[in-house]
Amino acid sequence: MDYKKAGVDIVAGYKSVELMKEHVMKTMRPEVLGGLGGFAGAFDLSKIKEMDEPVLLSGTDGCGTKVKLAFIMDKHDTIGIDAVAMCVNDIACSGGEPLFFLDYIACGKNYPEKIATIVSGVAEGCVQSECALVGGETAEHPGLMPEDDYDLAGFAVGVVDKKDIIDGSTIKPGDVLVGMASSGVHSNGFSLVRKVFEMSKESLDTYYDELGKTLGEALIAPTRIYVKALKNIKNSGVKVKGCCHITGGGFFENVPRMLPENARAQIKKDSYPVPPIFDLIAKNGDIAEDMMYNTFNMGLGMIIALDPADVEKAMAAIKAAGDECYVVGEIAEGEKGVDLC
Repeated sequence: MDYKKAGVDIVAGYKSVELMKEHVMKTMRPEVLGGLGGFAGAFDLSKIKEMDEPVLLSGTDGCGTKVKLAFIMDKHDTIGIDAVAMCVNDIACSGGEPLFFLDYIACGKNYPEKIATIVSGVAEGCVQSECALVGGETAEHPGLMPEDDYDLAGFAVGVVDKKDIIDGSTIKPGDVLVGMASSGVHSNGFSLVRKVFEMSKESLDTYYDELGKTLGEALIAPTRIYVKALKNIKNSGVKVKGCCHITGGGFFENVPRMLPENARAQIKKDSYPVPPIFDLIAKNGDIAEDMMYNTFNMGLGMIIALDPADVEKAMAAIKAAGDECYVVGEIAEGEKGVDLC
């Protein structure tokens, strides 16, 4: 008896690391010390001495049951972008710059080529957010997970000068809400999606005219990363007063998280185009509108609150980063919460 016969292939683990190295190297920043394969990822923090009061920010998340689509479609090169996006978007939402990321892949069996493909997506997410991939872990769980299954999660660490933290405390009535377009469903609500549509290769390969692509292509589109857009706004000299990442819980849970007491967000549903994938989900699942907005991002992955005088400059900065954006509402006086009108 040996470890391989018990279900854990150490040699496959070595091969996975070798195959993923080229992807990891694309994410390197000057602050990264050492190479891949150490017991800990090392990151030089000398530059934060330039900040008056540096504050570390952290975020951790996974891709939820979206990984089920990757299994069925046998497409594993973008799910890693989702894992990174869910973490770095939260850090950017607080005004921070993501510094480094670590991933964790649990699998029933280590197929080196598949693991390297997953990590290529993680690396792409890190490149998009200018965040270094400094380490990770691939763990085989024979007997606990089916051989072809895996789960992917990770965490990111970022930094912000205390004076630049976005906390919503200065939001007041009359401030304008600007929404940044999502790329689709992102990584939330897939347990509901999987009840609406049959999760089979035939179903996911079905082409829909209203989508202009197959159902699977629309659903697996990776989560949009907004780090560059928010960095552009900051570099333009605009102060973002509040920011919310529209993830699980949709509008009703996430928008109030950026609001101070006695401030109410009023969002106009017809102020931006809702991607057709959401109409298809609602129609096929007979899902009430309130539930849709309480589950999905409905086409807006990030919403920021701005002084009216800063809207034009901020929107130009967002568009320069390659993101679409819309004026979607305003702040009114009232009980903390959100109205969709």
